Order: sequence, then structure tokens, then C-alpha cells
Amino acid sequence: MNDPEDCDYVLFELADMDNFLLAVMAYDRHVAICHPLHYTTKMTRQLCALLVVGSWVVASLNALLHTLLMAQLSFCADNIIPHFFCDIIPLLRVSCSDTHLNELMILTEGAVIMLTPFVCILVSYVLIACAVLRVSSPGGRWKAFSTCSSHLAVVCLFYGTIISLYFNPSSSHSAGSDMAAAMMYTVVTPMLNPFLYSLRNRDLKGALRKVLTMK
Repeated sequence: MNDPEDCDYVLFELADMDNFLLAVMAYDRHVAICHPLHYTTKMTRQLCALLVVGSWVVASLNALLHTLLMAQLSFCADNIIPHFFCDIIPLLRVSCSDTHLNELMILTEGAVIMLTPFVCILVSYVLIACAVLRVSSPGGRWKAFSTCSSHLAVVCLFYGTIISLYFNPSSSHSAGSDMAAAMMYTVVTPMLNPFLYSLRNRDLKGALRKVLTMK
């Protein structure tokens, strides 16, 4: 196993960036649906740039923290992990050092980093739901719902697997379940993103309808 700290840094930074950008997208939908007339004044280029740069900075600092903690660990003779990449949970399992501090930071600081955007997403969608319910036209309500459906699907897949993988006691983990959960948020969710976000595209829906009709 070569340079597990480098693998951890890249993994954490990309996962945290995905986490923050999902919250940014939820805020964007909240502004678009709840304040459509003020969208251009609220979602300015400067604010978008600030949100992206801020997400990158926080993700980098969080990844650096866990990488430095991982660098303090010692790995004995068994340096092969039952995983397809250097995830932190399998790495902690094969370490011969005391990993209580690493696990504590995952459950505390990591929980804050992951759950704060998740709470922001929930608040955004509660406000969106209240605004949609005030729309008198069924067509308008359906249009607003379809705007958010793809994002909600990605949120459920991403946070469901992240929470089940990292915020459970280490004793409850098994190699098979860890790999399945990691596969969901590192491979399956990114692969589904283009399809889920294109469901509202008329050309894609027309092509999909033709394929289903032919079958």
C-alpha cells in the first residue's frame, strides 16, 4: 500500500466538495423557486464564485486534517486492505496504532462537515415545499417538483451511503458492506448524475420514450 495519506486526501477533498456543492445547488433551487424575481440579484457571479471557492477551501482543510492524523499511524506487516481504494475505514482497521483519535474526529468534526450542508439542504427544501404548496396551479406545482426531483435523488444516494459508512461504530463494519457503500457514493452516484440531471431535457425524454416503446 503506497502513500495511503495521499489517497485519503484526494478522497476526502472530492467527497467534501461534492457535499458542499449539493448544498449550494439546493440554495440555488430555493432562490429560483421562492424568489424567482430576485434570482439574478441574489445569485450573482460574485456569490457563486465565493461559494465554490469557500467549498474548496473548507474541503481542502478538512482533508488535510484527516491526512495529518492518518500520517501519525503505523502500519504493520499486513498492508493489504480488502477494498478497491484507500478508504479511511479499511485503513484504520489494518493500522497497529491507537486509532481512537481518528475515529473521534470522524464522528465529531467529520459529522459537522457532512451534516451541516445536509441540514441546509433540508431547510431549503422545507422552504421550497411551503412555496410550492402555495401555488394554485397543479401544472406549476409539478414543474417546481420536477425541477428538484433529480437533485433530491442524488442527495438521497450520496448522504445515505456516507452516513451508513462513516457514522457507525467501526465494529459494525464489514468489508463487503463497506465496499458496497463506497461504490455507491464514489462510482454509482457520479455515473447517475448526468442521467438524473438530464431527465428534464425534452430530447432525452423523447429518446427514452422511443426506446421503451420499441421494447
